[in-house]
Amino acid sequence: MSPTTAAKQAELLRQDGNLYFKKDRFAAAIDAYTEAIVLCPNVPVYWTNRALCHRKRNEWTRVEEDCRRAIELDHRSVKAHYMLGLALLQKREFAEGVKELEKALDLGRGANPKGYMVEEIWQELARAKYLLWDNESTRRSWELQNLKEACEAALKEKYFLDAPQTEGYVDENTESNLDQLEALERVFSKAAEDDNPTEVPDFLCCKITLDIFRDPVITPSGVTYERAVILDHLDKVGKFDPITREPLYPTQLVSNLALKEAVKTYLDAHGWAYKMD
Repeated sequence: MSPTTAAKQAELLRQDGNLYFKKDRFAAAIDAYTEAIVLCPNVPVYWTNRALCHRKRNEWTRVEEDCRRAIELDHRSVKAHYMLGLALLQKREFAEGVKELEKALDLGRGANPKGYMVEEIWQELARAKYLLWDNESTRRSWELQNLKEACEAALKEKYFLDAPQTEGYVDENTESNLDQLEALERVFSKAAEDDNPTEVPDFLCCKITLDIFRDPVITPSGVTYERAVILDHLDKVGKFDPITREPLYPTQLVSNLALKEAVKTYLDAHGWAYKMD
């Protein structure tokens, strides 16, 4: 079979696989994509399509295998990085899974910042980041509590050991011990602050959605918006800034890198802010 004929046949098989997929006939779709891969093994979309079928069947090892092959063929494949990230999270390889989701998000934003996949990837990434924070927060809380109890026990033991030597100064010794215990409480309360959910600072939130920024862009008038949200406004409402009402076009939007870095720094320190409502 000539390369041209093989390519045409593989494309027909891909179309068959797509029809099977839409009807939730995932096994048949896998067979069709597999035949396409045999004919044209260097076409990334055949591998990602088959990976998506494996994902629907919760066959995560096969998802990982197909996505890694797709990435070898096209390292900019959003779907491949996305599904590979999900597969790694299923294996509880959280750090590597998060890295793949971040790659998918960056690539997706570059290709189509308003696309449905960007929102879907962000939600999965946020869940993964929150899970990482939750696990680390639980560990830190346990360690702090154990350390606090050990410090309190040491102070109390010191108080009783010193008591016989400070006869006549019992009240002063007791007061000193209480002061130390209160100081200890303040120290450990401060240490636990970052893990206690509060309100996200206003300057880190979009003025339209009121949610923490994901991909902030700044307008010529100096107002910062979430990229997908302002693009949607410009497309559906009108070519003007919703706050200043000045004329505004997509080409005028510039990434607010300083604010984006500030958001990243905040989220790194306050992982609870990743929690989706």
